[in-house]
Amino acid sequence: MKLWSLLGNSQKLDGGAMFGNAPRAMWAKWMAPDERNRIDLACRALLATPLAGKTVLFETGIGAFFEPKLRERYGVNEDRHVLLDSLAAAGFAPEDIDAVVLSHLHFDHAGGLLAPWQEGQPPRLLFPNATYLVGRRHWERARAPHPRDRASFIPELPGLLEASGRLELVEGEHSQALGRSVRFHYSDGHTPGLMLAEIVGPESVDGRAHGGVVFCSDLVPGRPWVHVPITMGYDRNAELLIDEKQAFLADKLERNVHLFFTHDPHCALAQVVRDERGRYATAHEVPALHARALAA
Repeated sequence: MKLWSLLGNSQKLDGGAMFGNAPRAMWAKWMAPDERNRIDLACRALLATPLAGKTVLFETGIGAFFEPKLRERYGVNEDRHVLLDSLAAAGFAPEDIDAVVLSHLHFDHAGGLLAPWQEGQPPRLLFPNATYLVGRRHWERARAPHPRDRASFIPELPGLLEASGRLELVEGEHSQALGRSVRFHYSDGHTPGLMLAEIVGPESVDGRAHGGVVFCSDLVPGRPWVHVPITMGYDRNAELLIDEKQAFLADKLERNVHLFFTHDPHCALAQVVRDERGRYATAHEVPALHARALAA
């Protein structure tokens, strides 16, 4: 099995919102803000093939579905659908994707499911042969959002996914589409039912898989957030998220599962480490994956 990191449309968002509980004097050392206090963020997808005999895309980034006014408001840098260009550069087309795994349906993770905006045209789904995998608990949130995060969802998207006839709502650690090749972990601190997909590694110790890759989504958006106390202003429950992140990182460290970052502009993959004080950090950082073997 080979892995590719695929860049989608990039964003600029307010650094204070992205580092909600950290002072600017601290987070500005990690990610330098522009004159409007915004930091650069990637929206990176992960492609794996063959995985359970399929070509699987983990998330789709923000895409290009916003009309120009909203594209400016949300700091989307490009007007084209960058993920489609990245897929083509890796030798794939949307029709080649057999499954799309979505950690959650916030627009910066699921907007790439939609074709680029065209005036007067309704939203339409891409990836015509793919099964779309969404966690059942998060699906309920997306269908009836709380006012706290309603603006983070695309109102038309649940209906389009249902109408496709290719939606699988996932419960538990495994899905029908991907079987035991992918193990799902869940988190509620950022949004209810956030689904974290671990590509199961080739090693097995004491009956547990070691050496895989986990898509960290918004539990750990990038390297600065590996430090456990750092959360986002967008998180639904920061204290819960910190507890979840502590357990998540301890497990991945013990089993040597590498972390895949969607929002880190300079790092796609890294190994989690912990120092003598118990503080988590990253090592063996990889900026991009190009047909990388899982065990490499």
